[in-house]
Amino acid sequence: MKFIEDVKNELTEHILPYWEALKDEEHGGFYGYKGFDLKVDKRADKGVILHSRILWFFSSCYEVLGDEKYRALAEHAYRYIKNYCIDYELGGVYWMTAYDGKPADDMKHTYNIAFAVYALSAYYNACGDNEALRLAEKLFDDIETRTPDNYGCREAFTRDWQKADNEALSENGLKAEKTMNSVLHLIEAYTELFRANRSERVAEKLKKQLKIVEDKIYDYDSNALKVFFDEKFDVIGDIHSYGHDIEASWLTDRAVEMLGDSELIKKFNALDLRLAENIYSVALENGSLNNERENEKINRTRIWWVQAEAVVGFLNAYAHSGDEKFKEAAKTVWEGIKNIVIDKREGGEWYSEVSFEGVPDEKKEMTGPWKCPYHNGRMCLEVIKRGIDFDV
Repeated sequence: MKFIEDVKNELTEHILPYWEALKDEEHGGFYGYKGFDLKVDKRADKGVILHSRILWFFSSCYEVLGDEKYRALAEHAYRYIKNYCIDYELGGVYWMTAYDGKPADDMKHTYNIAFAVYALSAYYNACGDNEALRLAEKLFDDIETRTPDNYGCREAFTRDWQKADNEALSENGLKAEKTMNSVLHLIEAYTELFRANRSERVAEKLKKQLKIVEDKIYDYDSNALKVFFDEKFDVIGDIHSYGHDIEASWLTDRAVEMLGDSELIKKFNALDLRLAENIYSVALENGSLNNERENEKINRTRIWWVQAEAVVGFLNAYAHSGDEKFKEAAKTVWEGIKNIVIDKREGGEWYSEVSFEGVPDEKKEMTGPWKCPYHNGRMCLEVIKRGIDFDV
């Protein structure tokens, strides 16, 4: 079988049906939790990040595949975000809603708002809904008026925009004021919004985030991205997130190419190829991508989203370099996904985490606030759009 056909089958016959089945006809949106046992909790809280990612997913599937049922599912997700997730009084979006749409956690977070901008922009780009674009632009304004300081964008806030603890995006026992993760997804969101409205202001703010990557986040000695920072973007901790590096290597390429700035394209194509080269050298092991390094310890857990981003990142590196090793790496990781990450049980999707030995972690959910169709669905769509094919 050919690679593109194999991946498209995974998307249309496995991933899409799984997420279609989670549609909540009674309360709107999609059910917020499905356990490893494949049982849905219909009264679980609904993550706003989850719903933004679902909106992005069905919008993008409609744009690429053209099936009207995906447009209808995107519209269903859009109505939930429009009706329940946006704080029309104070700006931004809530962190979580209850199963019936009432706010369950009203924290404001730059990362979360960025995903709403991303999703609403994608819905506009796929379906032409002008109201969605206006909402995306309003949330962009909320980020740009509420979150900036002298160094970048602050991240965590109370509902009324008072500074809050950034626990939601801090890990490894560290409390970060700023994170590479938020910068990366601001870039992603602003790229999609710029695609929608071609606004000079959006372009300016996108370039500002890319400059932060260039000046503060990229480590030129190790060809890796720093992860956690204090308020002034001074690094804290010694962590290397392999999945974020390979994801950033193609998302920042996408950003500069959308901007059409030849100087930035040349600069980031070079930086991103170095990122991919480094990940190829240090993180690819036994057919999959390891998760991360903290100090001297390597976490070899196979995380679903890390594997998905590796396929796209290596294909992107191949497209820019012509180096066959990257195409082979994408093929290798895809085979690893098929062998150990895809849940072959009826009603399953992809396991959240799998051990180095290939054993799924039964404590991890199949659907939750962070477990979504965004990474693996996007991988499939990128493979289809890029058209790089080979035998698998």
